[in-house]
Amino acid sequence: MDLKTNLSTLGLTYKFNAKKLEKLGIKTVEDLLLYVPSRYENLSVISKVNLLQAGEKATVKGYVLEVKNTYTKNRKKIQQIIIQDKSGRTLLCIWFNQVFILRIIKPGDFLSVAGKIIFFQNKITMIVEEYEVLSDENAETVHTGRLVPVYPETRGLSSKWIRNRVKELITNKAKDSLHEYLPENIIIKNELLDFKTSIEQSHFPKNEEMAKKGLARLAFDELFLIQLSAAYRKREWQTKKTSHILKISPFKDELEKLLASLPFTLTGAQKNALKDISADFTSASPMNRLLEGDVGSGKTVVAAIAMYIAYLNGFTSVFMAPTEILAKQHFDTINNLLSPFGIKVCLITGGSKIGISNQKAGGKKSKKNHNSKFIISDSNTDLDIFVGTHALLNKNLEFENLGFVVIDEQQRFGVKQRSVLRDKGLNPHFLTMTATPIPRTVFLTLYGDLDFSYLDEMPRGRQTIKTWLVPSVKREPAYKWIKDKIMEQDEKGSKNQVFIICPFIEESESMITVKAAVKEYERLKNSVFKDFNIGLLHGKLKSKEKDKIIQDFREGKIDILVATPVVEVGIDIKNATIMLIEAAERFGLAQLHQLRGRVGRGNKQSFCLLFTDAKSEKVQERLKYLETNHLGAELAEIDLKLRGPGELFGTLQHGNTELKIASFSDFELIKKTKNEAEKILPEISLYPALIKKIKTFREENISSD
Repeated sequence: MDLKTNLSTLGLTYKFNAKKLEKLGIKTVEDLLLYVPSRYENLSVISKVNLLQAGEKATVKGYVLEVKNTYTKNRKKIQQIIIQDKSGRTLLCIWFNQVFILRIIKPGDFLSVAGKIIFFQNKITMIVEEYEVLSDENAETVHTGRLVPVYPETRGLSSKWIRNRVKELITNKAKDSLHEYLPENIIIKNELLDFKTSIEQSHFPKNEEMAKKGLARLAFDELFLIQLSAAYRKREWQTKKTSHILKISPFKDELEKLLASLPFTLTGAQKNALKDISADFTSASPMNRLLEGDVGSGKTVVAAIAMYIAYLNGFTSVFMAPTEILAKQHFDTINNLLSPFGIKVCLITGGSKIGISNQKAGGKKSKKNHNSKFIISDSNTDLDIFVGTHALLNKNLEFENLGFVVIDEQQRFGVKQRSVLRDKGLNPHFLTMTATPIPRTVFLTLYGDLDFSYLDEMPRGRQTIKTWLVPSVKREPAYKWIKDKIMEQDEKGSKNQVFIICPFIEESESMITVKAAVKEYERLKNSVFKDFNIGLLHGKLKSKEKDKIIQDFREGKIDILVATPVVEVGIDIKNATIMLIEAAERFGLAQLHQLRGRVGRGNKQSFCLLFTDAKSEKVQERLKYLETNHLGAELAEIDLKLRGPGELFGTLQHGNTELKIASFSDFELIKKTKNEAEKILPEISLYPALIKKIKTFREENISSD
């Protein structure tokens, strides 16, 4: 059997539960085998009936003497089975309202039961939680009498069901398919179990030590395959020859004029990033670089200067952003910087209809399509830079001499989308950017195929945002302070503006403590801030509605903007100086930091108020890190330690980012597997089984974009 076999082909029980399995991320045989337990319940000690104590949990084996139904006072059925162990003592075992038990268990059966011991009708009795009918006294148990695996469940799929299916695969259907693929020297050096044994011991361990060893091998494999795949991709990318080797030195004067025109001085970090990019441009291999920097650190300016270099060399550039709001903002920034130098910048969003043309964008002679809103025609084919959203992926839009691609907030695009843009050129240089703080261990693991530049400085004149944790008792004084701040005017007569962030659009029964944006907007508008102009922004508004609200806010027509985290990226309002975040404990530190970065974009002192009703000391301590820490990368590291890697996956996407077995917190294992991957890469051709594994792994997890 191929481990990639879809489970739904293996029988009705799999087919019937296919959707439930998919909720757990399980589609194939391999997925199920790698769906490891979250914990183990130790039911390995077989107790004697005469030694049982009320209150304990125990496992007992014995022959069934009697089975019957009895009734409680309110006529509910109790299933009673009496078993006799080796000592000859008997034990009453009971179930509540599970009449099918009496159809399964018959007198004379050998039974293994596990459950809680109580006194019932003046007898030592077991409330049975797990049971299994065995063929004989020496038969192997699955649900009792051992370290029993307990799995993360979903409604309708119990751990017992998963155990039965995994056991069936290991002992029968897939037993001859668990082939080793790691080189023997790696297994020996790292003291790993073989692959088949690691699967067996992860699910049904002989003891706790073997459980650890089984999981350790699978964690090693997960990280090793990710990093070997990344190294493999990087080597492939470096072997690609680009026809876009860009020259820098002939255009020294032009670049100096551009830099002199900037209304600010580049930071040292921006200069270093441009050095990295320039080195990539002049290399025989196309650039594949990640530029990370906090909100407001100047990534767009770096990208604009790089696109200017591409323009000077005669190449077209594309800049793709995840939302129309962000695309329009980047268009304004890039156009303002570069249009004085004769560069034509075009904005393409979802509202733009791409005309079908027999000439590529950037060409000279195109036919006009009068039925399209955006038309590639004689009047606009000399465009040099295209800024837009996913609309840039339109199959009818092609680019002449595409030499440079920039993806902003790259984690919001799938690898296939990025690949489409790459294919629109002949191995163009590729720069991806993110404001999402990435812990070092995560970068080493997920982004090992990329070169890396980091903007760890903010532009001069930018003041640190003062951040305060505001408990519920200080809510009213905080509101008064905000009102006073709004009324303050600077020398130009501009007032301060406020963001108020709420996590959800509508109330959810499971999160009733969270202020919903719509409900909060009505409350603030009608009571707390009734004398001020308040707007509401959330993801379900139409594009035109969002644009109108943002424009009104930018023009000062709105004093306070209540919003969901849609505001996290894409809004740059110079007079927005106060960020109030409701239910701050619901956000990770990195996300709070990004939200905070939406204020302080001008020269005014700005503030971030973290509202929380949480009483937990741990929550308070975690949020207080924001009062003293202002670097996103540091906060991401803190969040990784305090909350674990789960908080990252809402904001990171690089193929399949969520580790199933290993942890991003395990830096030593990440370092070890990275070293092993780098060592074996030059001689990987000697290991066909590993190459085959890498090929299937890449197809499923990290597309070779």
